[in-house]
Amino acid sequence: TRCAACHQATGKGIPGAFPPLAGSEWVNGDSEVMASIVVHGLSGEIEVSGQTFKGAMPSFSKLKNEELAAILTYVRGSWGNSASEVTAAQVEATRDDLENGAWKGEKALRDFFGAKTP
Repeated sequence: TRCAACHQATGKGIPGAFPPLAGSEWVNGDSEVMASIVVHGLSGEIEVSGQTFKGAMPSFSKLKNEELAAILTYVRGSWGNSASEVTAAQVEATRDDLENGAWKGEKALRDFFGAKTP
């Protein structure tokens, strides 16, 4: 219910508006990067599955670490994705990645996480 409004129940997103979660290199990549995006949100440009998206994803930081870990684990194991589960401790570790606001696009993620980004 948290992701489907934008990314759709199929995980395929909405072309030109919201990126797919199904088969996404970001979803199937490093769990710390994905957790940080969900905790802090993302605004600006990001390339997913060969398409560029420029929008805004809200922060879900008000959810408990256990809730976010369950959501992330579900997404990383659904729609053909087969990435590892995410723990509450991993989510907690991302809460201090940013001082305030959302990630400002893919460049900010690459600058912070380096080789961990797809």
